Amino acid sequence: MSDTDLLPILLVPDARLRAKARPVGPGDAEAVRALAPRMLATMYKAPGIGLAAPQIGELLRLVVIDLQPDDRPEPYVMVNPEIVAESDQLAAREEGCLSLPNQYAEVTRPAEVKVRWQALDGSRQEMTAGGLLATCVQHEIDHLNGVLFVDHISALKRNMLLRKLAKELKARQRDGAPDGA
Repeated sequence: MSDTDLLPILLVPDARLRAKARPVGPGDAEAVRALAPRMLATMYKAPGIGLAAPQIGELLRLVVIDLQPDDRPEPYVMVNPEIVAESDQLAAREEGCLSLPNQYAEVTRPAEVKVRWQALDGSRQEMTAGGLLATCVQHEIDHLNGVLFVDHISALKRNMLLRKLAKELKARQRDGAPDGA
């Protein structure tokens, strides 16, 4: 896949990142099959481990995730994913986001989740995820609901992080770097 197939990643404060994505329906199947590989290519190039359709301006309930190194990709493409159960046990993990470049914060979430989704071939899938995969699944599904990882941290930390991001993006624009670079 060439760089021309890559998709621009929206950055905070783009309002589309706060919109709730609509379910993928039967009429979206062809578009979603075309979009998923481009989302994966964009995620790998960024580089990142997850990307939700709203992050590229598509308000569809579609996420791609791959925790593996580049030489052994094991991608998940999740259409209409939903968390159907979560553990009572919590885990804190540092999170970042391609829509908030170079910004990180520790977020506490359920340590384990059961997620159900539809694959590109239409089959129903379900798994129980723990560790980094559980965090990533929850983070990407949050995007489908207009929620960012910074919404899970204190207002003080969130405001500091968002001010830092705004300052960095302003400096990038001043220096002539593209927003998504």
